[in-house]
Amino acid sequence: MMSKSYTNLLDLASGNFPIMSQQPRERKRLSRVMTVPGVISELDDDQANSVASDVQSSLIQDRIIIVANQLPVKAKRRPDNKGWSFSWDEDSLMLQCKDGFHEDMEVIYVGSLRVEVDPSEQDDVSQLLLDKFKCVPAFLPPDILNKFYHGFCKQHLWPLFHYMLPFSASHGGRFDRSLWEAYVAANKIFSQRVIEVINPEDDYVWIHDYHLMVLPTFLRRRFTRLRMGFFLHSPFPSSEIYRTLPVREEILKALLNADLIGFHTFDYARHFLSCCSRMLGLEYQSKRGYIGLEYYGRTIGIKIMPVGIHMGQIETVLKHADNEWRVKELKQQFQGKTVLLGVDDMDIFKGLNLKLLAMEAMLKQHPKWQGRAVLVQIANPARGSGKDLEEVQAEIQESCKRINETFGRPGYEPVVFIDRPVSLSERTAYYNVAECVVVAAVRDGMNLTPYEYVVCRQGVSGSSSSSESSVPKKSMLVVSEFIGCSPSLSGAIRVNPWNMESTAEAMNEAISMSDNEKQLRHEKHYRYVSSHDVAYWSRSFFQDLERACKDHFRRRCWGIGLSFGFRVVALDPNFRKLSIDAIVSAYLRSKKRAILLDYDGTVMPQTSINKSPSQEVLSIINTLSSDAKNTVFLVSGRGKDSLGQWFSPCKKLGIAAEHGYYLRWSADKDWEICGQNCDFGWFQIAEPVMKLYTESTDGSYIETKESALVWHHRDADPGFGASQAKELLDHLESVLANEPVTVKSGQYIVEVKPQGVSKGVVAEKIFTSMADKGRQADFVLCIGDDRSDEDMFERIGNASTSGVLASSTNVFACTVGQKPSKAKYYLDDTSDVLHMLRALAEDSDPLSDEEDEDSRSP
Repeated sequence: MMSKSYTNLLDLASGNFPIMSQQPRERKRLSRVMTVPGVISELDDDQANSVASDVQSSLIQDRIIIVANQLPVKAKRRPDNKGWSFSWDEDSLMLQCKDGFHEDMEVIYVGSLRVEVDPSEQDDVSQLLLDKFKCVPAFLPPDILNKFYHGFCKQHLWPLFHYMLPFSASHGGRFDRSLWEAYVAANKIFSQRVIEVINPEDDYVWIHDYHLMVLPTFLRRRFTRLRMGFFLHSPFPSSEIYRTLPVREEILKALLNADLIGFHTFDYARHFLSCCSRMLGLEYQSKRGYIGLEYYGRTIGIKIMPVGIHMGQIETVLKHADNEWRVKELKQQFQGKTVLLGVDDMDIFKGLNLKLLAMEAMLKQHPKWQGRAVLVQIANPARGSGKDLEEVQAEIQESCKRINETFGRPGYEPVVFIDRPVSLSERTAYYNVAECVVVAAVRDGMNLTPYEYVVCRQGVSGSSSSSESSVPKKSMLVVSEFIGCSPSLSGAIRVNPWNMESTAEAMNEAISMSDNEKQLRHEKHYRYVSSHDVAYWSRSFFQDLERACKDHFRRRCWGIGLSFGFRVVALDPNFRKLSIDAIVSAYLRSKKRAILLDYDGTVMPQTSINKSPSQEVLSIINTLSSDAKNTVFLVSGRGKDSLGQWFSPCKKLGIAAEHGYYLRWSADKDWEICGQNCDFGWFQIAEPVMKLYTESTDGSYIETKESALVWHHRDADPGFGASQAKELLDHLESVLANEPVTVKSGQYIVEVKPQGVSKGVVAEKIFTSMADKGRQADFVLCIGDDRSDEDMFERIGNASTSGVLASSTNVFACTVGQKPSKAKYYLDDTSDVLHMLRALAEDSDPLSDEEDEDSRSP
């Protein structure tokens, strides 16, 4: 079903966005970055065709292109105002990622600059950054930049991903489609810069964060086999929240064009998987510790790994002489005081005022800390703006003033609020004097403050302050349970920041705890933080990306779909579309043919409300089954009564009902039972269990067949239905362990049926019967669309080796839809199937004599 969340999907598909009607002037294309000799063809950036090759490139050096909203460089105008000077931003996570790659890995960065560069200087700046920093800048026109970053990213995605819904125009703002168009336009510009420098069959691409969530679609449309990963550094909200986004499916489908999608915590990954299940009908599988989503033949890996800190950077700062001077100064300032520290960005989700209120509650509940406990709160400058932020800032100022007036005294100020940029060097000094760090964010992606604090409290071995090196290290953490690092810090005191009294008690407990307990908790945290640093994180992600992409060049890939409905279908090289000319040619050459057809989803669309066959279907099948050279069977899971009634005009048609439990060779023959026994006593065991789950699962129902019981949950809640199906499967397998039945789960069903009943058994029985009559099939056509038909495809593949079919038999095992299958061929849909069957019917002959008719019966 095509999404209606964009008014003209063809505009998106072709890149013609209303907001980009005035294109910036054409810039010079950057030369490809190459470190070994080779030839790389230029790619027309306006072409939407996928680019792929069956031959891997001769370039052998590994290279990764890291794409983020901002480049890891600082830009400064030269004093003479002629040109720019650039330097590495050592605090950038994108730059620190490099430490996790092997030495031979070449890293290219693509992103925007924090400064506005005049269009006349952009070419020179681009070449300079590429030559000296291996950075490729994406220059966004001011109108697009404002709507992209300050508009869609900060007004829609950022609040929504932090669980803030736009309940009114004044609270969060309404969805603005022009902002979405700008977001798409900006992502397209980023893709153009990537395309300019990429070697598509050798490079890896690693995309970062919510600013670039639709970039994977732009790149995948150009390069179907590109090895591409995405990591989300913010939370991913629950499906109930995410579903409110008008462009929800576009973003999900765009992310699924990546090969690996990373999250900080299992909660975030679980929410993403739930959205994929509820909105796209995709189910994930966990195998040997890895989580994967099957999507049109591709397996998208799900990576759960919290980012770490850069140990080397912090240790370098700790060794610096200035740090010792700062620490001594702070120790004098807070002499005789117990310091609790907070380091947060100034935004509405950091819970700064909740932390202040908790401090106020602690001083009230535990008067012993009045005059002794000090909360030092460092507030980094706000990245955004708006009415909500202004209200929070005013509330914080009011709380600070009230607390200091109530509990302050000469020489003692209970709250020290630092509202200015604080360098890492100054921050480490505060970490050194703090007895406890408090993080009270109501929602945060990761938050590395606790990690930095633990490392700073550990110090650096061999530093000049040797007198303190032998002192046991200790630290305490009070962290919100709503931040990404919380699950990793098992020794921290976790709190619900909305409960100020509970947070106050946690703060009191943290600073009152014995030194021995603080040491044990500190050691536990330091072992984790020091071993799970940023290098470990990036190395782990890249290794999983390599594993997720290992089959890229073995499979045939092609792109289908418009706009953000675009996806890549990846299939086995031997899997191809069934050629009507080829099958008709083989059909005409053959003398003894076996044709096996599924019903629902094969000759009858799954979406059709009226399930009875049309006159066209009856006519085609009647013509095929009336040919003396043909043995035609309808093999279906439906009951024998409905199938027998519907196809009564087809006198020579064989029917295998209920997956082959009942079999009839033609309309004038009796039904045969192909199961091992006729004892259905297990019905009385299985049915009450199914009824139990039906009563507790709204939208589910039981289908009773003559030989089987089927529990359906297609109309139930997707998550609960799937969970109940797993429980029911286990329950039935347990209570029916000694019964001659098979319990299987399928697409939205759990089925109990007699052992030895499957479509594969039916196929083998038909082929064997034909061979016993001296009519060994020299042409086999088998078509189906679901899991039960895979049994037929597998048996047909084995029939040639077992001698049931001759090695020269023309076999056409065909599935409906482009999806992974044991069949060698596919047709797109039921209309394709009928078109092919119509072609065969036109070349069929009517039944000539009674002898040929009898030869098809057992």
